[in-house]
Amino acid sequence: MDVTSLLLLAFAALGIISSNTPITIAVVVLLLIRVTGMQQAFPWLEKYGLTIGIIILTIGVMAPLASGKISLDTLGSSFLNWRSLLAIAIGMLVAYLGGRGASLMSGQPTVVAGLLIGTVLGVALFKGVPVGPLIAAGILSLLIGKS
Repeated sequence: MDVTSLLLLAFAALGIISSNTPITIAVVVLLLIRVTGMQQAFPWLEKYGLTIGIIILTIGVMAPLASGKISLDTLGSSFLNWRSLLAIAIGMLVAYLGGRGASLMSGQPTVVAGLLIGTVLGVALFKGVPVGPLIAAGILSLLIGKS
């Protein structure tokens, strides 16, 4: 067995040990792609996977609005409550950091490995969610002065 597959198995084990289903499923899917000889999918996943993931995440976040669970009145009241205003500001900051992170990851691929390892460990060990690489890269870009 090659080193990459062993590393993926280790990440899958971390996902199982920490009861983190998203990381376990993601790693198992990647392992299946490797062992079934469908490596030609990796360039496509590398190119479009992040965009597809962001689209799916956005659909999940917008679903309560689309289903009617969040009304127009609730949206309007967001501008009257200090917590909602703070949430709007933080949402804007996170979107900004995500944009900087995407630029950093495409411009400096050497940091991607560290960001991925940190995110996977954060997901596995601290029951986080695997949306961290973009935000982590955005914070990193602020610290190292790259955009």
